Amino acid sequence: MLDDVFFAAHQGLPREAPGSVATTQLLFRLADVKTPVPHVLDVGAGTGPATIVLAKLGARVTAVDTHRPFLDDLLSNAITAGVADSISVDEVAMEALDYPDHRFDLIWAEGSAYIMGVDNALRRWRRLLAPGGAVVLTDANWLTTAPSREAADFWLSAAPEMRTVAQSIDAAQALGWVVAATYLLPDSDWDELYGPLAASINRLRHEQRADDEALDIVEKEIHIRRRFGAEYGYVGYVLRPAQTITDA
Repeated sequence: MLDDVFFAAHQGLPREAPGSVATTQLLFRLADVKTPVPHVLDVGAGTGPATIVLAKLGARVTAVDTHRPFLDDLLSNAITAGVADSISVDEVAMEALDYPDHRFDLIWAEGSAYIMGVDNALRRWRRLLAPGGAVVLTDANWLTTAPSREAADFWLSAAPEMRTVAQSIDAAQALGWVVAATYLLPDSDWDELYGPLAASINRLRHEQRADDEALDIVEKEIHIRRRFGAEYGYVGYVLRPAQTITDA
């Protein structure tokens, strides 16, 4: 029931995680992939907010997600944006990617790697990278070592493995990755998500298309952000296999 309400509230939204066109463009520049036409795997692509930007930047993008309506919206958005020829989609779980080794120059995961666990993702996706490739992901991180109880309780249920930035960097390095860059997403990137989401929730309430209690659960994330936003943020990471750095 809650999953149905979640997807209903997010259906048709421009994005499913904090972010913006400017942030995607910046992280792509920081990734500094040298291939003239990089092949990008966009994991948990949703409706394609990053997919389309990456295609406009000259990449060939394979976008994967498990929710077919999101992928249908992505393809429609790609046609509207004039980049459909640069994008293909696969309805597949991120835990079950069976592409050949070294297939992609860049693996992209804005707000999605937490689903399988960032550490698990970094272990399992590494084989997919071509030499000189990189992983770009964004993830929710604590900006304090002593978060408020209400914020901590909420994120314990939503993202139980949530860490500080320092802990995330240490974990990536322990798994054999070099952290080439980090970037704290600005508050405006949260507005890009929560503004349309709040409007969608209000519409569902008005149309009585979902249970109010279930909508309250979906909406709670917005209230937590408004009250405790200084305690956590979304952080972008550009990661390269340590051996690649050594070989260079």
